[in-house]
Amino acid sequence: HVQLVESGGGSEQPGGSLRLSCVATGNTYSTNCMAWFRQTPGREREGVAAIDPDDKTNYADSVKGRFTISQDNAKDTLYLQMNSLKPEDTAMYYCAAEYSISYGGSWSSTYEYNYWGQGTQVTVS
Repeated sequence: HVQLVESGGGSEQPGGSLRLSCVATGNTYSTNCMAWFRQTPGREREGVAAIDPDDKTNYADSVKGRFTISQDNAKDTLYLQMNSLKPEDTAMYYCAAEYSISYGGSWSSTYEYNYWGQGTQVTVS
């Protein structure tokens, strides 16, 4: 069993920065592939960024050049550094984890991840 706990959300002005953290506990062997998703009311959850065990990263086009995903394996912690925030970045942000992405699967698909955090709200206005 894996538990993911996010923190670091809050309110920020456009152009500002926030850093989200996600701490994994339990069977962290199952958290090789980790990602950040976000969701606003009435919309599907969308992939923001992902990182694999080799620190290979993927980003949604909407956040490329502004957000950076990273991980500290010694602390079982995932980060999302968000710079140059825009009002459209306002959402609930979720941490997700899985042992591996299925063959032919996509890092940005919610179906690839079995473990989810409870979310942390980010508001940019």
